[in-house]
Amino acid sequence: MRTALSLVVVLGLVGSLAACSSAASESSSECTPTKAGSASKSVKVTGDFGSKPTVKIDDPLTAKTTQRSVVIVGDGTLAKSGYDITAEFSVYNGSTGKLIDATDYAKAPVAWTLDKNLIAGFTKTLECATEGSRVVGVIAPKDGIAAEGLESLGLTADDSLVVVADLVTAEKPAKVAPALPKADGVDQPLPEGFPKVGVSLAEDGTPTLTLPDTPAPTELQIAVLKKGDGAKVGTAADVVVHYTGMKWSDKTVFDDSWSRGEPAPFNTSGVIPGFTQALEGQTVGSQVLVVIPPALAYGTAAEGSTHELADQTLVFIVDILGLG
Repeated sequence: MRTALSLVVVLGLVGSLAACSSAASESSSECTPTKAGSASKSVKVTGDFGSKPTVKIDDPLTAKTTQRSVVIVGDGTLAKSGYDITAEFSVYNGSTGKLIDATDYAKAPVAWTLDKNLIAGFTKTLECATEGSRVVGVIAPKDGIAAEGLESLGLTADDSLVVVADLVTAEKPAKVAPALPKADGVDQPLPEGFPKVGVSLAEDGTPTLTLPDTPAPTELQIAVLKKGDGAKVGTAADVVVHYTGMKWSDKTVFDDSWSRGEPAPFNTSGVIPGFTQALEGQTVGSQVLVVIPPALAYGTAAEGSTHELADQTLVFIVDILGLG
């Protein structure tokens, strides 16, 4: 469901990281940063904070343990474990120097929470940095992408990742109501014209979807099956949800949080566009059914998408259980 790695004090050009501040300069009694090393210091970065960096990697670059160095030291809030952050980033294959993923450095930065749900190496790179900092992490394979996601990104199990990240904001999360066990909203009728998707619910709320033997819809379609009376999901909001995702083409489930035994927390800015549109503006306690065409999911192979779900129309049923 996530995008590929589904993570502003302006200074002049900087030289190689070897000559710049390391994580040690940010160390405090409140936070112990990941240590710098020869690998992270060898990455050469130029450019202003908040703008797309120019990065030179002497590949192949690998690390057995994750390393973090600091190019630009900001003077804002310290990003601690559990904090909500926003950041711009560029991610490279350390073995080849090839760019894997990047934000656009133009729109809103990506929002994350520094917790166990983030790729471990990203947390180790950004934790204990201060707002306004640009950091470089060389992420050891054990702290990187899960095995099932490697091939789609052109990675192997032995490749380290190199991430250059600008930490834009960091804040302690506000206290929120505990998540619901399942959607508890008022039942709503299926909208006129919505595909005849069958939905049955177990006692604990676990759904079963039955898709019709008809051509896949070509436009985004959203139906609220249960209307909750909780807080509204805002733009780029942290949410806690249960969900099941199914492919229209062969009617198989490709992702399911109920089977994992716990709901999924994430930010609505970090998922595929159709999923974002289905959640933002809804209320906690609601259950939402959404049909997402490829253009708002993982794209098409003809347009260069290599994701395993390229060309697929996806169907999700989602219980909105809380805000993060």
